[in-house]
Amino acid sequence: MTTIRRPLLSLALAAATALAIAAPVAAQEDKVLARVNGQPITQKDLDVAAEDLGERLPAMPEAQKKDYLLTFVIDLKIGAQAAEAAKLAEGADFARRLAYFRDKVLLDDYLTREVKKAVTAEAARKVYDDTVKDLKPEQEVRARHILVESEDEAKKVAARVKGGEDFAKVAAEISKDPGSGKEGGDLGYFTKDRMVAEFAEAAFALEPGKISDPVKSQFGWHVIKVEDKRNKALPAFDEVKAQIDQYLERKAQQDLILALREKAKIERLDQPPAQAPAGGATPVPAPKP
Repeated sequence: MTTIRRPLLSLALAAATALAIAAPVAAQEDKVLARVNGQPITQKDLDVAAEDLGERLPAMPEAQKKDYLLTFVIDLKIGAQAAEAAKLAEGADFARRLAYFRDKVLLDDYLTREVKKAVTAEAARKVYDDTVKDLKPEQEVRARHILVESEDEAKKVAARVKGGEDFAKVAAEISKDPGSGKEGGDLGYFTKDRMVAEFAEAAFALEPGKISDPVKSQFGWHVIKVEDKRNKALPAFDEVKAQIDQYLERKAQQDLILALREKAKIERLDQPPAQAPAGGATPVPAPKP
């Protein structure tokens, strides 16, 4: 009997010790920070409030933020207690709204939990690889330009820079473009769709080092010098991972809701069954950001 009782006693002592250690930790995690007419407010209540406020929560140091949230929840409790005393919680309308927000919170939590399974590093990498393998290289040009008001001015500018004057110096001297003029007319690298059609056609037709004849656009007259041409580099995985994760989240949410619709028995009584919208026609609720 002794050999049986000692292990049982040891297990009991170990369990008691574990509970004694865990209890202060749990208490510390959800410490009561205030009471309103006897009702406690804990740290977890503040966490829920912070999640609900989201971006509406002012940016401030942590200590001030905690004080702000505590005051907010205290006021919430005071107001809720006053509403209870006024018997506002007893009406059918309140019960209906409460049921609606209960469903919404449940859906938010369910989607959040399930979506985490779909948004993985492996899934994001696969979306990236599948996308970039089908992308065709896009050419971009680095060019300078000098903008003037009339064709005669543009012809004189073209003669000067084609005759050997430094393009950047002339641009800084007379270009009417307030952005690039001070930079010697430098526009940096750009793709064809970034510029107005007349300018883009002329720039992409030039070889590096060449200077255009005057080109008219809605902004005036341009003389363009192409400095370089290259294929635009594809964005690195780390640069677009956040966007890919957002795509995976939205897709997972929609796939999940559509799958739930397929399994559910839905009766639309507001219109004949033949006119009811197809599976993906109605909006898919999204979890609270």
